[in-house]
Order: sequence, then structure tokens, then C-alpha cells
Amino acid sequence: MIETSGKTVTGPIIRLHLSDNVVVARIDVNIGTPVPSENFISKSQVPAGYKIAAKKILKGEPILKYNVTIGFANTDIEPGTMVHSHNTEFREFDRDYAYASEFKPVQMVPEAERATFQGYVRADGRVGTRNFIGILSTVNCSATVVNKIAEWFTPERLKDYPNIDGVVAFSHSIGCGMEMTGEPMQLLRRTMAGYATHANLAAALIIGLGCERNQLQGLMDQEKLKAGSTLHTFIMQESGGTRQTIQAGIEVVQSLLEKANTVKRQTVSASHLTVGLQCGGSDGFSSITANPALGAAVDILARHGGTGILSETPEIYGVEHTLTRRAASQEIGEKLISRIRWWKDEYSVGRDVQINGQVSPGNQVGGLANIFEKSLGSSMKGGTGPLMEVFRYAEPVNTKGFVFMDTPGFDPVSATGQIAGGANLIAFTTGRGSMFGSKPAPCVKLATNSPMYKRLTEDMDINCGEILDGTATVQEMGQRIFELFLRVASGEPSKSELLGLGDYEFVPWQIGIMS
Repeated sequence: MIETSGKTVTGPIIRLHLSDNVVVARIDVNIGTPVPSENFISKSQVPAGYKIAAKKILKGEPILKYNVTIGFANTDIEPGTMVHSHNTEFREFDRDYAYASEFKPVQMVPEAERATFQGYVRADGRVGTRNFIGILSTVNCSATVVNKIAEWFTPERLKDYPNIDGVVAFSHSIGCGMEMTGEPMQLLRRTMAGYATHANLAAALIIGLGCERNQLQGLMDQEKLKAGSTLHTFIMQESGGTRQTIQAGIEVVQSLLEKANTVKRQTVSASHLTVGLQCGGSDGFSSITANPALGAAVDILARHGGTGILSETPEIYGVEHTLTRRAASQEIGEKLISRIRWWKDEYSVGRDVQINGQVSPGNQVGGLANIFEKSLGSSMKGGTGPLMEVFRYAEPVNTKGFVFMDTPGFDPVSATGQIAGGANLIAFTTGRGSMFGSKPAPCVKLATNSPMYKRLTEDMDINCGEILDGTATVQEMGQRIFELFLRVASGEPSKSELLGLGDYEFVPWQIGIMS
């Protein structure tokens, strides 16, 4: 049984809203299966997670799921017929943004009663959930060097430093052959600075080649970074080349270990948690189990003073009006729409990308017809609270509560922006089974359904499929997720950490021209 819209539902289908003209198959539904609760007999073989017409839908009529338009019928659809991309048309339609019309302030938990976790308190008062030393490359030409330095610090060589989670390299494939000024370079430098100064790093080392367009000094000047006891720099062309820079880098990191190891976890408020919200490999159950459950956890987190960052701009398109209505002000709502207009009118014109309708083959197979339907589920990760601010990619997130950051839908790029903005934890929902992990912010993965969870237990932290199975409600699962946040933030390893993921997921957004 599943609790939806305040009702407990049993049987082969799920009704999400009284006004919907489609229902969702909870299990595989065979042709000829009677559905008495909806007064139809199935005319299609419908896989679990797919939609079924609950009434006759005339050609051109909107298809409603959660009472939100997710497309239009491209033919007359009889009751009991499967509804998917073959009989659903994607087209634009007017949406009333009604800025701030549904804004309701968060009912905060009194400070003395707020949840706590065991975190690393930095000198500036920020709190980390992990304690890494990071090594960053300014350009692809210094990528090998930073990776070789990090690889030298094996678990055996770090065994005498139990409070250090590791030495991790953040290399990338850009930094040269790109625009020297403007947003592409500013964005790369902003992202690098967000990592170099992240609360989950005890110290950082930045290494450049010397002749690249992303000059080390330019990075330092733009982001107001200063070399010191916790930030060191090298330029390969001035340090003797590859081998000597690797050796010098190893020596610098060795000199940082003792001090980094003196940092101990201490009890801090959950208000210091900033969680980046991700989804990938979505399916028809994402909007029914894991995403609303994660949203429930974000609502709890916001009441305890913490922050949840919703991102993936192409994956809120079509339902952005549900966010602008909850915005704390018209200005905040307009910021969100300005980012969507940039995507639609400038960045993706004429391109075969998600925001223009097409979702990935995996999403299609999982039961999602188009980007409107995917966005409906994706936006639920942000919960039901007010939208407090909108940030550009990798900007420092300095607002509490539910916020939005403009990023692509590609998970590594999106999570990189969130972490650069200050996320010290990532929560990732998946229906098909994403194998994502991140550093320096640990990632927890939430499965939408039990069959996938059982196949991929080594990768999944929580089975939100229990909502489908009838052993948990959305709110109960949200509480479990919130408690998992606190445990992982306190040092409990996530499944992706146990598997060693996160060494290759630093992927800054490349928005400019390569030359």
C-alpha cells in the first residue's frame, strides 16, 4: 500500500491526484487486468512505473500527473491504454509564475532542540563533514602531476593520520584553448576556488603549467585567494618540470599532514549541513518514492536551519512555476526564470538536449515520456518549503533553507557546481541505478524501487522502494534520510565511499568555445 495525496492506495495502480487523467502502474499490469478502483480494464501490457489512461483523453488534451501538465495527447487515448512517448506530444504551453503567491516561511525548530552531527569546525566557522587534503590543476597539462601526487598517498602511507580522509586530486580537461576572459573563464576559476577553500579540505595545493590561459595568478586574483599555511601553489615550468613538481608536491603535502590530523570532530548543529540534491537514471517511480522522500528530508533539514540545493535547470523546466510561486520574493522567482530563458533562448537553441524535450534512453525505458514528466519528479527533491534564493553555477551558497543553483542536468557537472558552492554532502536519487560518488563531499544514494535496490545493494544507501512495498510512508522515509544525513556527516561511510568512488567526478561546466 502507498500513501499518496493523504490516501492509502492498494492494488496494481497508483492514483497521484484526484484530477489526474492517468494513473501509474505499481506493478506490471497485463492486458485484460481489471482495475475496479478506476473502472477500466487494461488494454495494454504496461510495465511497472508506466502510465495508464484512467479516462478517455481526447487528442490535444493535456495529460495530467500530480495535476500538472506533462504533455498532450497526440491521438485519442482510450481508458486502460498505456500512455507514453508514442501517444504523448511535447509542446510548449503558458504557465502562470504567480511569483511568491504561495510563499510560506519555514517553521523553524528552536535552536536548543535542533539535531546535531559530529563535524570539523574550520578557523572561519564553517563546518566540514570530511577532512581531505586537495590538489587542484589549473589546466589539463598539470592533471597528471596532481594525480601522481595524490596517488602517492596510499592508505598505508596515511595510516598514522587517522583523522585525514585522504589526499585527493581534482583535475580537469580545460584551462587552455578557451576564452581568456568572460563567463567561461570566470566560471572555471569560481569552481576551482570553491574546491580549494571547501570546508571539507584541511588544506589545498594548486598546480599550474605556466603558459596556460587559466593563469594561476589570474585565478588567485579573481577569487581573492592568498597562499599561506593551508593553500600552496606551484608552476611546473618554474619548478623543474614533471618529476620535480611531483616530488615537491609530495613534500608539501607531507608537511601538511600532521596539522591536518590534529583536527577532531565536534558536536555542531545540523544548520551547518548543506546538501546538494541530485537525481540520475530516473524512472516512473522517482516522483512517487525517492524524490518526494528526499524532499521530505530537505523540509526537515530546513526546519533545523540547514540548506538543500536543488539544481539541474533543464530538469525543472515545465514545472518551474511550482517553484516561482513558493519564492520568498518576486525578485528570487525572476532570477529562476532568467536562468531558464538563458538556457532556452541562448544556450541550447536548436540543440537536441533535455530542455528541448528529449530525455535519455534510460529515462524513456524507465517510463518517463519527456522532460516535463522528468522535471515533475526532479523538482520534488527540493521539498515543499519556500524557495529562498537562486545562485549561478558554483557561486558560494550563503542562504539557508531551500535554494536553487543553475547547472546542467549532467550529474558530475551539476554536483561539481554544488560542491564548489559549499555543499558538504550530496544526496542522489536513482531508479535505474546510478553509480555516482563524489569527493570531498560524500554522496548517499537513494533507490526508487526494491528490485533495483536488491540488485545494486552495494551502491545504494537507502531503499525508498519501501514506499511502494507498503512498509514506509514518504514522511517516514524522509525522516530516515535526514537521520542518514546526520550519520554520514558525522563520519559513517556512504556506499560510494566504501567503493572508492569520487576520484574522477570533478567536472567543471564547460560553457565556452574551445580554440
